[in-house]
Amino acid sequence: MQIELVKTFGFEAAHWLPTFAQGHKCRRMHGHSFKIDVAVSGPVDPKKGYLIDYGDISAAWKPLEERLDHYVLNEIEGLENPTSEMLAVWVWDRLKPQLTMLESITVHETCTSSCVYRG
Repeated sequence: MQIELVKTFGFEAAHWLPTFAQGHKCRRMHGHSFKIDVAVSGPVDPKKGYLIDYGDISAAWKPLEERLDHYVLNEIEGLENPTSEMLAVWVWDRLKPQLTMLESITVHETCTSSCVYRG
């Protein structure tokens, strides 16, 4: 049985988007209540009855949350241009070594805007 699990995390952070045109509102410093969906997929272990413990996903996420939450994203190495797209790739690159079943990262920048990265 093939399954996909999704665990959602949140953090608060500020950023500005330096490649946007002068005068664009996103060029100015502003903040978001980001939500990140971490999706893993694979076959369910018939002996265990599950794919992965959600706690393992949380443990992999914890160091990223500590680095992102209540920080200015532009000041983090690799996020000098912290668009949703670049943030999704940044998260993927740090989770994939620990979560080999990683399927996708979804960054929810607002309630109505999100970005999905599948590696």
